[in-house]
Amino acid sequence: MGGCSAPNCSNSTTIGKQLFRFPKDPVRSRKWVINCRRDFVPTPCSRLCQDHFEESQFEEIARSPAGGKKLKPNAIPTLFNVPDPPSPITPQITLPIKPEPVEKDLNVGDHGYARRQPKLNPEEEAGLQRAEEERPCSLCQHYKAQLEQQQQHTARLQREAKEMKKRLHKLNKIEKGLQMFLFEDQIRALTLAKRSRRAVWSQDTVLTARKIRCAVGVKGYEFLRDLGYPLPSYRTLCNRLEPKTMSTTMQEELAELGLGIITSCDSPEGSGANDEGLVGVMT
Repeated sequence: MGGCSAPNCSNSTTIGKQLFRFPKDPVRSRKWVINCRRDFVPTPCSRLCQDHFEESQFEEIARSPAGGKKLKPNAIPTLFNVPDPPSPITPQITLPIKPEPVEKDLNVGDHGYARRQPKLNPEEEAGLQRAEEERPCSLCQHYKAQLEQQQQHTARLQREAKEMKKRLHKLNKIEKGLQMFLFEDQIRALTLAKRSRRAVWSQDTVLTARKIRCAVGVKGYEFLRDLGYPLPSYRTLCNRLEPKTMSTTMQEELAELGLGIITSCDSPEGSGANDEGLVGVMT
């Protein structure tokens, strides 16, 4: 394939240049010949390369079937290396350079951040960066205060948990000590109000309370109950130790102790000064 038909141009497809044939329209073809500044009649093999067309003469999106640039339907070549080149289609507009305002001419409220800043040396840049890092941030201060409050709250909770562990250890030791001379029902009765009717006494507790009452007497037994010692009332002893409710084993144990069987369930105040009137000897 031939090369470019423009004067002083030897471009061809062998060096990667794209060639365009002259238009079939006589008016446009004549315009191409005039702009070439060459007096000849173009043949079907005449071509002009892509370097003679401005960028505005190419389609922005459309491509040729070969994948190259595609000229617009009214494209005109204007770029030629001749003494009297044709005028360009798209005139180049040169805008005047506006001088930068002097520092004193700038207003106070202008956009100072858009000004051209003088370039600093590495030491000054490092100093500015250090100052920015050391400058207190309001949001950082807020988060720091919240963190300190959370740390104080956590420390307080840890102290309270430690104190509760100590108290629990003491309560466990106290409970083990109470279990050495009190039954489970007596330990539960300590958590109830004094003289509470909600206490449920086991048979072991009733027998032990009967032994204590016979050992210390009526006044001594009531004195212990007034002090808060977990013991059943006199009426409870009467109801739990009646002959019809006691088993043979319980009666034998009481007989061995020489306590006899309760024959009267009157209150201690009406029994007189001596507690022996409340007890009958087993026959």
